[in-house]
Amino acid sequence: MSQYFLGIDTGATKSHALIADEHGRIRGFGESGPGNWEVVGWDGMQAVLAEIIEQAIRQAGIERTQIVGAGLGLAGFDWPEDRSPHEEIIGQLLPNVPFALVNDAFLGLPAGTDAGWGVVVSAGTSCNATGRNPQGQMGRMAGSSRFGEYAASGELVLFALQAVSRAWSRRGPETALGAAFCTAVGAADVSDLLAGLMRGRYHIHAEKAPVVFASAAQGDTVARELVRWAGHSLGDLACGVIRQLEIADLAFDVVLAGSFYKGSPLIQETMAETIHTLAPRARLVHLNAPPVIGAVLLGMEQVGAATAVVRRVLIDEMKWRNP
Repeated sequence: MSQYFLGIDTGATKSHALIADEHGRIRGFGESGPGNWEVVGWDGMQAVLAEIIEQAIRQAGIERTQIVGAGLGLAGFDWPEDRSPHEEIIGQLLPNVPFALVNDAFLGLPAGTDAGWGVVVSAGTSCNATGRNPQGQMGRMAGSSRFGEYAASGELVLFALQAVSRAWSRRGPETALGAAFCTAVGAADVSDLLAGLMRGRYHIHAEKAPVVFASAAQGDTVARELVRWAGHSLGDLACGVIRQLEIADLAFDVVLAGSFYKGSPLIQETMAETIHTLAPRARLVHLNAPPVIGAVLLGMEQVGAATAVVRRVLIDEMKWRNP
């Protein structure tokens, strides 16, 4: 009789549920909006989880009681005080199902490496880093720019605009970023750009990170230094987790998860320089699978199933499903 495993990945914008059998064949999928309790509240989170679980079960054509293991990567699960309310909701939705509960940033690790341990650094609009050592011990960041953990699109654009202002006021070096941002938003010149940003005529946020990447690729020194700063900062996050896990002398993967890494090869290049000063045997690899696969694999771990071969099957199956 087949065994079925449930994986859940929730974030601030979307939530996914995936059901697979013990061979890695995908049986059901569910999808909804944000599931982070900090965004939608506890009742909202429970409603989203119930919705995507039901969608996946219905598509799989199974009973809830046939799920033998679950993995949940939930945005907003950040501190020990968050565990009890999360577990209470999960227990109501998945009674008697053994499950693993992690922050959603962790899912890139089992999804991105056969070993199932190492470090993952996630970077998109914002960033985070976490990991696990061979003994199962976890390492993590606080997950907040308030504590200096910033190195993704939002901060890159902010610092680029600061560089434009410094160049305009002759406090810093000249840069092509001013003209590039003017073109991007239709400003007449840098003075108009800065005034428009102050007065709300123009809006430049994380989605304009490609402007910085393009300027760096064209050789602008300021833009290149900003991209290198981002790579160093992301590498620094990885180093913190590596020290926590005490794996600096081991060979392991650092999984790079998120859209930010597509912006420039300088990011990975500088990350590698930073990480290899501490952990010379670390290997940087890009995540090539949806994180929800990592959640399914965590569910399989709950019953002691080997996951390396199944991971490859799941990735192949997801290539044409593309949720």
